[in-house]
Amino acid sequence: MAITRPLLIQSDGTLLLDERHPDYATTRNYLREFAELHKRPGFFHTYRMTPITLWQAASSGWTAGEIVERLAALSRFGVPGALEEEIRRQMNRYGLLRLVASDGKLALVSKSADLLASLGQRGNLTAAFEGEAGSHSAAVRPEARGWLKRKLAELGYPVVDMAGYRTGRALDVNLRERAEGGQPIRLRDYQAEAVKAFLGDDCRDGGSGVVVLPCGAGKTWVGMAALAKLKCETLILTPNRVSVSQWIEEIVRNTTLTEQDIGEYTGETKNVRPVTVATYQVLTHRRSKEEDYPHWKLFVNREWGLIIYDEVHLLPAPVFRMTADLQATRRLGLTATLVREDGREEDAFALIGPKRYEMPWRTMEERKWIAEAVCTEVRVPMDEQSLQHYTSAPRNLRHRIAGQNPLKTEVVRTLLDRHYGTPTLIIGQYLDQLHELASELSLPLVTGEMPHHSRKELFKQFKEGTIRVLIVSKVANFAVDLPDAAVAIQVSGSYGSRQEEAQRLGRILRPKASGITASFYSVVSDGTDEIEFSRNRGRFLLEQGYPYTIDRWQAPNSPAWEKVSPE
Repeated sequence: MAITRPLLIQSDGTLLLDERHPDYATTRNYLREFAELHKRPGFFHTYRMTPITLWQAASSGWTAGEIVERLAALSRFGVPGALEEEIRRQMNRYGLLRLVASDGKLALVSKSADLLASLGQRGNLTAAFEGEAGSHSAAVRPEARGWLKRKLAELGYPVVDMAGYRTGRALDVNLRERAEGGQPIRLRDYQAEAVKAFLGDDCRDGGSGVVVLPCGAGKTWVGMAALAKLKCETLILTPNRVSVSQWIEEIVRNTTLTEQDIGEYTGETKNVRPVTVATYQVLTHRRSKEEDYPHWKLFVNREWGLIIYDEVHLLPAPVFRMTADLQATRRLGLTATLVREDGREEDAFALIGPKRYEMPWRTMEERKWIAEAVCTEVRVPMDEQSLQHYTSAPRNLRHRIAGQNPLKTEVVRTLLDRHYGTPTLIIGQYLDQLHELASELSLPLVTGEMPHHSRKELFKQFKEGTIRVLIVSKVANFAVDLPDAAVAIQVSGSYGSRQEEAQRLGRILRPKASGITASFYSVVSDGTDEIEFSRNRGRFLLEQGYPYTIDRWQAPNSPAWEKVSPE
């Protein structure tokens, strides 16, 4: 009997998508809107709907009826009644509670008097309220705005925050009319759409949330355009000092601000100016667990009108606590993926805001805004001594032993020969492995322990073409602008991190003047836990629509490849 529909749906919210079905790609794109890929054990990809994925869908304009109707059209055996009821229950909760402001007062408004009465009786929430609650409204202490949103999300009741924001200290800033080369500066269509979606239709409808765009798509332009639109003093938070420098360079190059208007706030330099760019690390630094965070004053000692969280999926837990106190300030999260490995998606949703705009990676590729990419997993055997070491080691050490498999050097050598002359990044997790690769292959290496000016010089040489191959540690996971890189060879990684897979693929997705296809290789040790971790990392690629092949390295002394069907 012919298979007519691609989905098998279970009552617990698990969706099984058959990749052999001709409608697989279309269905996958629908599922991305309200479910997340959980695993891929074979031909069936396992997706799950969760409260967060359904709330995100509701915030993007989906209704429960539309999702149920779409699932029913795709399912072989229909939508279980219990699941349909849960979809409606979760999505109907979005908008049930709203925070509003009137005459300088903050109030939690509910469509349901029973719900508000029930919440008002919860002992752990009463500290957020002022006075007696009415039938549909309760006064909220202004300082409890973020804390209350977070607690209600934990209870399964997302709050739509319509209380508005302070304007912040005014700043005269615009995007420049022309770039350094004389060409007009214009936002790409999707960048302008992202800014509009973030700001909303009026001062109360937008101003907090997350914009999801692929690496290389110009998320920095979204931040600069929001800054120019709001014309207010702005704090920008980034993962590392390299990205601090790049933000400052981009702002000076493309806006009317000068270097004197922009401050760097890092471990080495602490200048606070109308636009200040800081690292997450310096904000969360303290000498002991008993000590307060000395740099939190950066948040409150100036009247910021906008805070930009670059790579928001990496936001450290302490910054969530700071952000809970900053709900009156507009907050823009920028990221290539909403995935968080620590499970704090709920906090990001409640405190930064819902997803305001997303452009799928493959859509960007089809429109030529990012490079086309081919992804390949290369499985390498371990030599007898390494395998013996691996099998006898404690479980917590095995991943490192597999990651540093010495036979990976020969694979890297062969891949470099295959892509000779093409700008290539070799990326890894373990410094001793990377130092050995640099020595064996006579290649330059960039690590976090290297002085900042030395790193910048090597990146500059790579951009100019003086260096064609660069070995990089985890410092290249984030916001490193190397637009000509067209090949990435990943020799080791952070367990099954989908975040890291997205960031590393993103390093090679800037469109190439030559139009060549980018190549992403993940080199893993066969017969080890790296295979399972690679499957987990690869979930991100599959969810974005990147098919990948699996090759097996035959022997270290005869560089031949054996094609393996995707698992």
